[in-house]
Amino acid sequence: MTNRWQVLALLFSIRVAMAFQFQAVAALSPFFMEAYKIGIADIGLLIGLYLSPGIFLALPGGAIGKRFGEKQVVLAGLLLMCVGGLMVAIGSTWELQLAGRVIAGVGGVLLNVLMTKMVTDWFAGREIATAMGIFVNSWPVGIALALLVLPGLADATGLNMALLMVAVPAICGFALLATAYEAPAGLNAQDTQPVPLRGTTLWLVICAGLIWGLYNAALSMVFSFAPAMLAEQGWTATAASSVTSIVLWVMAISIPLGGILADRTKRVDTVLMTGLILFAIMLIIAARTDAILLSFTIMGAVAGLSAGPIMSLPSRILLAGNRAIGMGVFFTIFYMFVVLGPLAAGYLADLSGRISIAFDIGTLMLIACIVLLMIFRHQTSTRKQASIPYAAPRSTG
Repeated sequence: MTNRWQVLALLFSIRVAMAFQFQAVAALSPFFMEAYKIGIADIGLLIGLYLSPGIFLALPGGAIGKRFGEKQVVLAGLLLMCVGGLMVAIGSTWELQLAGRVIAGVGGVLLNVLMTKMVTDWFAGREIATAMGIFVNSWPVGIALALLVLPGLADATGLNMALLMVAVPAICGFALLATAYEAPAGLNAQDTQPVPLRGTTLWLVICAGLIWGLYNAALSMVFSFAPAMLAEQGWTATAASSVTSIVLWVMAISIPLGGILADRTKRVDTVLMTGLILFAIMLIIAARTDAILLSFTIMGAVAGLSAGPIMSLPSRILLAGNRAIGMGVFFTIFYMFVVLGPLAAGYLADLSGRISIAFDIGTLMLIACIVLLMIFRHQTSTRKQASIPYAAPRSTG
């Protein structure tokens, strides 16, 4: 592949497989709770375990990819996803479920860090917000597919058979990457010139990572706990998951739209801030209304606007020589929040006896994102005044 849009389509489809596997537990949460006699806090644990390896592996993930080759490491990650998924599907004990989620999560971490760098390598200096908007859109698409497909499959064939099907997209992704992907020409030579990650640049990467982590943790409040919240209100497992998937299907439109708007208008701040504020408002409303279908549809329309602009932040401050370590820092922070978010929300939901409290927690996270964005922009303004370049590097693709 030499066309960057074809490469983006390939990486998009592979990340869909990761999201599909991640969401399997939440989509099948009523079946897990019945089969293993567990509570909502245990569901939160299973959800968080998939992402927990990122706390330790995201930072060295870029270095691992550079040492052994990004394509080879991503292929290894896909194999780990298959192994862990099979352990969850055929494991007869709770301990095997936990171990399988961790192993699959290790593979997912390698995919997340390295494939994001791959997209940046191909699109840096070009349509980066648009490309990132499309790429991160793979996450809600995969989650929506899991919510739509897996509950009905489990109803018809049982929990184990539904979990076996989760490995199929990862196997397809392995075959596609092995046969189709090549790195952009000229990138390796530029990568041999390391650039230190320190001072203002390091702080900006940390700030961007905090924004991305809190935003995704807020989003996880919806797709992790909405099915259980609706089931608590009397919805069937299949209906609750299908309605929750509406948020993700609508986000499949709003996420790339947000990236396109940011690139075309050059008003990244406006698009990003508007999306965060409207998302926070809809979380408050959705937890307190009977108009579930309408509120979830509107939520999906506004929640996705910020994703592409947020993901474009590190690409605008990192160069090829510090991009690997920079994305490692970025994703380490991201993983900390998306792991701790479901765990904390599950605990507080059990403590309060009200699952909808997870939506309120998400609102607070988005308010924190707004504050951090103001800090980020203040620092970039200071950086410009100090004559430190703040621009995307020249494309190598």
